Amino acid sequence: MKLRRGRPDAATGQASDDEARLSEQTKRNSDPNTQSDKDQDPDAQGQQHGEHKDEEQQSGPPEAVGFWDPRLKHVRLEAMTKWTITTAFLMAFILGVLSIYWGALFRVEKNLGNLVVYVVDFDGLVAPYTGGRAPVVGPAITGLARAMVASATPNLGYSVLPASDFGDDPIQVRQAVFDFKAWAAIIVNPNATAMLYSAVENGNTSYDPLGACQLVYIDSRDDTNWYDFIAPLINAFMTEATTTVGKTWTGQIMQAAATNATLVRNAARVPQALSPAIGFSQYNLRPFYPYQVIPSVSIGLIYLIIISFFSFAFYLPIHFKYLKPEGHPPLKFHHLIVWRWCATILAYFMLSLAYSFISLAFQVNFAGGNPVTSETQPTSTTLSNANPDAYGHGTFPVYWMLNFLGMIALGLACENVAMIVGQPWTGLWLIFWVITNVSTAFYDIEIEPAFYAWGYAWPLHYVVEGSRSVLFGLHSRLGLDFGVLIAWAAVNSVLFPLACYFMRWKSKHHVHEYYK
Repeated sequence: MKLRRGRPDAATGQASDDEARLSEQTKRNSDPNTQSDKDQDPDAQGQQHGEHKDEEQQSGPPEAVGFWDPRLKHVRLEAMTKWTITTAFLMAFILGVLSIYWGALFRVEKNLGNLVVYVVDFDGLVAPYTGGRAPVVGPAITGLARAMVASATPNLGYSVLPASDFGDDPIQVRQAVFDFKAWAAIIVNPNATAMLYSAVENGNTSYDPLGACQLVYIDSRDDTNWYDFIAPLINAFMTEATTTVGKTWTGQIMQAAATNATLVRNAARVPQALSPAIGFSQYNLRPFYPYQVIPSVSIGLIYLIIISFFSFAFYLPIHFKYLKPEGHPPLKFHHLIVWRWCATILAYFMLSLAYSFISLAFQVNFAGGNPVTSETQPTSTTLSNANPDAYGHGTFPVYWMLNFLGMIALGLACENVAMIVGQPWTGLWLIFWVITNVSTAFYDIEIEPAFYAWGYAWPLHYVVEGSRSVLFGLHSRLGLDFGVLIAWAAVNSVLFPLACYFMRWKSKHHVHEYYK
């Protein structure tokens, strides 16, 4: 029988493969270098676990150390250096900028002569009092004024003018004061000396010394100027004038009485004709009243600056919503600039209205009604009349527009600076902006050092001047006031897009305005 050779069947092949794998597994198990982790020594397993834990700790937050830790040496050096530089800079800023406010009234005595006070003598120069006895009162007062101007003692700018400059009419002197040509005027009435002679010669018991002279002024033009600098010196002048005239006049009467017994008897009936002999009737053409108007023309206007400054921080996140593509495409940048400008102006429009409402709420008069409208007569200060506003029922809209333009002039400058300098420098800008405006708006530039002449270009000066004109019916320079504010608004509007592009450039180039 013949045998046939063929390939092994599938079962035989599978058994051979199983035997081979079993042999290989046995070899690996017998090799100590290939044992599994679960067969390793427990100490080795603990060491590996500890190393893994250390790695996890190193990747977490570092442990806090003490201030004097050697690893903080470079940090301490950097912090101390920056602290020193920052402190030195802030000290220099305080000395430089705050000195502007302190220096506004530095050596004010030397500049008091810039406060002009007219002294006008009508005594014996206007009919029917011409051609009589030689005047006594007029020459004595004008002589005193000239002596004060010539003296080395700081004094007001007394200007002795002839009656003919005013058409021999005392009312025209009042008009000059109303028109801001002088801060005040001392007028010697045409009958000053004639009434004195009549009183002592005829025993006229109705003689009133206050009829001899006038003091005309407007304290609402600048109440600080008037009560702090002008009124004390003018009161001293009037006291000295009364004393001078009294000595001269009494001497003449006593000399004449030595030979005239009738004169002695008549003079005894009119003692006021000898002492004080003369006095000064005072006419405050536009009184500073009511007193709740003070914030409207002074300190309250500081908040106009502050409100316009802080509005930038409130509105900026709203504007930037257009640039964040959160479910919408971003707005073109030049369109954003137009939107920002319009939104800012509209915000100022409404915020200035709210600011103006405060004065209205506290019963500052905006509806007219004062019975005195003459520019040369004092207005009434009864509670029912209050301040003599300039335009009746139209006063409030004018006042609002003045505050609106003032906020644009002050606020757009803050917007531009905030975009250019960034934080924290905007805080220093606010201090500078407030101080420079207050120093030249709440104090009269005429009595400040010449350095402060730039104040005539600063916006708050014209907001204050315009507010006083509107609320007290003063001599109007609203054309100039509004013109300067509009100029500030125009210049800052031109600079506004440039500041916006500069801020975007800083953001793109990661420019930091302060320590990072």
